[in-house]
Amino acid sequence: MSVLSEKNILLGVTGSIAAYKAADLASKLTQADAHVDVILTRAAEHFIPPITFQSLTGRKASTDTDLWGGEAHILHVGLGHAADLLLIAPCTANTLAKLAHGQANDLLSITALAAQCPLMVAPAMDVGMYEHPATQENVRILRERGVYFAGPAEGRMASGLTGYGRMLEPAELLGHVRLVLGKSGKLAGKKIVVTAGGTQEAIDPVRFITNRSSGKQGYALAQATLDAGAEVTLISTPTALTAPIGTKVVSAYSAQEMLQAVLAESAGADALIMAAAVADFRPADVAGSKLKKRDGIPQIMLEAAPDVLKAVANLGSGANRPRVVVGFAAESRDLLANAAEKLSSKKLDFIVANDISATDSGFDVEENRVTLLFADGKEEKLSLRSKLAVAEIIVEKIIDLLET
Repeated sequence: MSVLSEKNILLGVTGSIAAYKAADLASKLTQADAHVDVILTRAAEHFIPPITFQSLTGRKASTDTDLWGGEAHILHVGLGHAADLLLIAPCTANTLAKLAHGQANDLLSITALAAQCPLMVAPAMDVGMYEHPATQENVRILRERGVYFAGPAEGRMASGLTGYGRMLEPAELLGHVRLVLGKSGKLAGKKIVVTAGGTQEAIDPVRFITNRSSGKQGYALAQATLDAGAEVTLISTPTALTAPIGTKVVSAYSAQEMLQAVLAESAGADALIMAAAVADFRPADVAGSKLKKRDGIPQIMLEAAPDVLKAVANLGSGANRPRVVVGFAAESRDLLANAAEKLSSKKLDFIVANDISATDSGFDVEENRVTLLFADGKEEKLSLRSKLAVAEIIVEKIIDLLET
């Protein structure tokens, strides 16, 4: 995760039962190659000891005891000034009140005053505490001050009550961290549209024709463009995947719906990345009721499905056509020849050629091996790597094209 690589994350942990989630979050951030420094309040130490975080991050975890130690006159300044992000997770009602009113009576609150980086809080408290007018006023104050709120989520509390007040899960918090850290990336201010998944062409009300696309490469592209600071619209077919935090998600089932969504969402966009596997064919007639076995084997006639990239190409160079258009070619034979023909006929800036006959890459796996073909005749082969790594390279190529 390059957006997190070498970033200094200051993680504040306060006195909530949700403190156990902070350990998982610290681990995930560290695995993403971030440098994680942890500050625990005295109340947090009742739930989880500093040694837990030191073991997970490989770095010293600080407590109020350190505030009065030999580094007291510089510790909070050093921590606050070095951080790229101050994340308080979990953040209790008491800590929200301290932040809102500028209190500085422990290491975490004094560091928050000294910090010069963005501040993110992940509230965690019982539903009544979160809904209390005093807490809501503190939330309002902090939001107006530019504090980023990740959550809280709705769910069951430790008290047994249900409502808003649960701390977000670490994986979801990681998405919020990436969103904040990526805001100043090279695609800041750019609108990117990404399509993902395999379309579904109805046979009858319960059956459809589809393909093996899982949407993983498209979702990785949405994340990579977010990491680069873009405003991202993800046009997705039904999938089990969770959309990256910060994306605008538009649902599309059929090739016709994909066409309509792409033309609407990509008008005036800076780039369109067509990673979706759009059907080439669809049933010519859709049965109005479920086809029954007792009626015999149906004869299903096919017709051409709408060609999304051709429709985009036909926009010419007008304002409705994205500045950069990237296509994908999933082929089982004549990979480069077929990809080159598509590159030319669809007037693409470049195309990602993917050999779907390979067993270790392509559909429904975590890695990909692709070849990039460019309109100027250049060719670049990418060895087997994660789909996110492939996505990051594709995004870098788009950045280069937008800067020329």
